[in-house]
Amino acid sequence: MKPFLRWLLRLLFRFRGYNESVLKTPGPVLLIPNHTSWIDWLFLGAYLDDDWKFVVSSVAAQTSWLHRKIMLNRRTFPIDTNSPYAVKRMAEHLQTKGRLVLFAEGRLSRTGTLMKLFDGTGFLLHKTSATVITCYLRGARRLPLSPHPGWRQWLPTVTAHFSKPLTPPKFEGLSTTQARTRLTDWLRNQMVQQQFDVETEFGPRDLLTAIVQAARRHPRRIILEDATRQPLTYWRLLVGADVLAQSLGRTLSTDGARVGILLPNVNAVPVLLLSLWHLGKVPAILNFSTGAATMLACAQLAGLKQIITSRAFLERAKLKVDLLTDAGIQFVYLEDLRTGISRSQKISSFLRITFNPSSLAETAPAGQNEQPSPTAVILFTSGSEGVPKGVELTHANLLANMRQMLAVTDIMDTDRMFNCLPLFHSFGLTVGTLLPLFRGLYVFIYASPLHYRVIPAAFYDRDCTVFLSTNTFLNGYGRKAHPYDFRSMRYLFAAAEKLQESTAALWSQKFGVRILEGYGATECAPCISVNTPLSPRSGSVGRLLPGMEYKLQPVEGVEDGGRLMVRGPNVMRGYLNEDANAKFKSLDGWYDTGDIIAVDTDGYLFVRGRLKRFAKVSGEMVSLTAVEDALAGAFPQYGLRCQVAVVARPDEAKGEALIAVTNEPRLQLEEIRAAIKTKGLTNLSAPREIKVVREIPKLGTGKINHRELAKMI
Repeated sequence: MKPFLRWLLRLLFRFRGYNESVLKTPGPVLLIPNHTSWIDWLFLGAYLDDDWKFVVSSVAAQTSWLHRKIMLNRRTFPIDTNSPYAVKRMAEHLQTKGRLVLFAEGRLSRTGTLMKLFDGTGFLLHKTSATVITCYLRGARRLPLSPHPGWRQWLPTVTAHFSKPLTPPKFEGLSTTQARTRLTDWLRNQMVQQQFDVETEFGPRDLLTAIVQAARRHPRRIILEDATRQPLTYWRLLVGADVLAQSLGRTLSTDGARVGILLPNVNAVPVLLLSLWHLGKVPAILNFSTGAATMLACAQLAGLKQIITSRAFLERAKLKVDLLTDAGIQFVYLEDLRTGISRSQKISSFLRITFNPSSLAETAPAGQNEQPSPTAVILFTSGSEGVPKGVELTHANLLANMRQMLAVTDIMDTDRMFNCLPLFHSFGLTVGTLLPLFRGLYVFIYASPLHYRVIPAAFYDRDCTVFLSTNTFLNGYGRKAHPYDFRSMRYLFAAAEKLQESTAALWSQKFGVRILEGYGATECAPCISVNTPLSPRSGSVGRLLPGMEYKLQPVEGVEDGGRLMVRGPNVMRGYLNEDANAKFKSLDGWYDTGDIIAVDTDGYLFVRGRLKRFAKVSGEMVSLTAVEDALAGAFPQYGLRCQVAVVARPDEAKGEALIAVTNEPRLQLEEIRAAIKTKGLTNLSAPREIKVVREIPKLGTGKINHRELAKMI
């Protein structure tokens, strides 16, 4: 019977099991799969011996005659889910060398992704020390019998991926409740890691192929929109990329694989990225908010000879690029490319994408004797504390980071992304734009994050559910938005700078929204850790994403935490800057974040500040970031516009002294010191003087430009 069942499942669903030999592991053993469809048991049963039993609810079995026939038989282990003795019965069975299949979520997933695991599973592991085998059923969520609100397919490809036998850790010295919670977390981490590993192994290896595969499933789905109100379907996105690639192929030089992009958040940028990848080129996205001198330095660092931009954009943004043209860099204008496209080219792209969309994923050689570069994009660091560095991120880096985020969140097919972070910023590019194109979500990209009145209204108008921002911008939206503007919000991710308590309180009280703070770096594509609705911790930046490891290097004078080093599949290929790249390569894959981080017993990361933003006052290390956090929102009498930044200067008596810099001329030093005391910081954290400036300088991402601020002071 089982050979026939496997043959039938292979015929209908191309079903295959991986590492199924582990199912011979003797009891006591628990097989714990994800649960996304009503027939998950059928796929598992095709490989299980007769002594394996499926844990089922005896209450649910009484729903109908069909439920009783399926759920009450010799292959099931019925329990009363309302009884406190249910776990005891399972434990007794396992202690007799039994083997059980347990859907630890306790219900079918309503999101298509892994939901919470019930603590009873951790209690079971604690009491029995049973061996654990996890299983990731890939593709089962697309079955018609799945209850989540996403799209379905009558006969999707389904595969079962079994882990190696796992031995649950022992938690000595903890109470049963604590051990149960720790074991439940451990199990979920194993299942999340397995999902990430399987998707990495069996999913597309480059972004162009991944987006084309998503487009083939939903060619008519509106996937991308900008402020011009010209939405793009997947099909139009691919046709546009193909047409543009033909035009660029005749225009771009064959001398060098890197091409600059100087554009705002518009539909043309994702289309351009696909076109350049098809041509085997590497896009280098320039930060237009830094000024011509810095852009020239970045362009020369990347060896750019051509930059694609728009005349209308240069005029509207009042960008002066004479410095770049004088240096011999050629500008390629989208307006000229558009007028040079013939009707026959449009027709050929129309036919090619209609009948063979995968043709776009067939990457052309980067040059006559070059192979396509594994680098997907070059981004530049913010330069808040020095000259910007050029960061090479590969297709594998970006795909890994997107899969990491999708593994820990319950992003659904029906979610709608709103991204107003600039695409030269890695958070805005990877999570805000490429992730929805990869996952099949609608994304609205808005040109500037500074339009505090317009953005909340646009979010409301388009019924978006996922929003990305930074602390500075969230403060602005919080002041201007109507309380109902964010009614459809499911996820609000904040990163790039420290989330202040006053910002979190404002959004919670005014909009009823919890901000999920994350942490990352351009070099990590960018996400390193993130809080999620399933496991949030106030004040932290969440747990490390799956596939990442960390270590803390001791820092003199810092007892709570150390200098964070991380390693994982999302960590960059390297720097363009020779000195910085040599240092990175010497670390054997580890990336030095330069941040002081504390990690608690549950694995949550707490940012204490950048190492460069610590001052040594009277022999003690003082975090300037912590002082800024204490002062944020501490002066409501001056309005929400009041801001305070902190810098340090040499001091003969104490080594260094702190200076408070504010844009509020009425603010007094005594008020600042009182706020420091109220927050429980020591007198060493109190600034010695106050400086008033007209405007505190900011980067394009909203962060305080401490480098420029130090020059001003």
